[in-house]
Amino acid sequence: MKKYIKIAQTLVEALPYIKEFNNKIVVVKYGGSIGTDDFLKFAKDIILMKLVGIKPIVVHGGGPEISKALKLKKIPSNFIDGLRVTCSETIKIVESVLWKTINKKIVNKIKENGLKSIGLCGKNKELLLVKKFKPKKNIDIGRVGEIIKVNKSLIKNYLDSDYIPVITPLGINKEGLIFNINADNAASKIASSLKAEKLIILTNVRGIKDQNNNLISSLTKRSANSLINKGIIEKGMVPKVGCLVDALTNGVKKAHIIDGRTDNAIILEMFTDSGIGTEILLRG
Repeated sequence: MKKYIKIAQTLVEALPYIKEFNNKIVVVKYGGSIGTDDFLKFAKDIILMKLVGIKPIVVHGGGPEISKALKLKKIPSNFIDGLRVTCSETIKIVESVLWKTINKKIVNKIKENGLKSIGLCGKNKELLLVKKFKPKKNIDIGRVGEIIKVNKSLIKNYLDSDYIPVITPLGINKEGLIFNINADNAASKIASSLKAEKLIILTNVRGIKDQNNNLISSLTKRSANSLINKGIIEKGMVPKVGCLVDALTNGVKKAHIIDGRTDNAIILEMFTDSGIGTEILLRG
């Protein structure tokens, strides 16, 4: 009986959050660093969000799988400032892994659980229009794109037709060339363009930690920038937090970074009082 009482209490705790987020857009970025062997638990979180009236959008990465595929082809994986150097041969592998494999796995898992889902690739119908990204160091990293426009009407049409869009972060420039896009950046731009209620980045760490290595459950955009400047937020976390801050600056109400390896991570973060990761707010 105690088990069922706890379940009932959890449902009651979730009720105000379900009411608050009803009919709101939530963009979820699923990181390749979490692993892509089992999408079932992740898919069930997305399905539950949809069933309680939320409009989820999935943007996925796939870095480790791309690296494995490149290794099989004996093509080296090189990174500059966290971005994959992408030549014309590499972009073919990136497209094959992200669009033809990972996207379809996620879409199929959602469909297997009874809901409508559609795979969208940023290169099609100018979903993600890009220009060539130029790093500050003025180094050419090849076919890496910076989003200049999101075809938000296309995404909205699918949302209004009750689909869960699953988006592959590839873009196209005005000349028709395909570009690789960092998935965090893509999720941030998509969330901003749609003025989403939330942007959630799932990764393989618990969240943002302070100088004593303790998890910070909530902080403001200003505090996040301060932690970056002090070097407390460092390495690979810097660009992720930067994407969250950019999203907040451009119309997203709340941004989160959570450990996607945790069972039901999205549900715990969205529908419980304590949450499990780090929430970033525009202001306190």
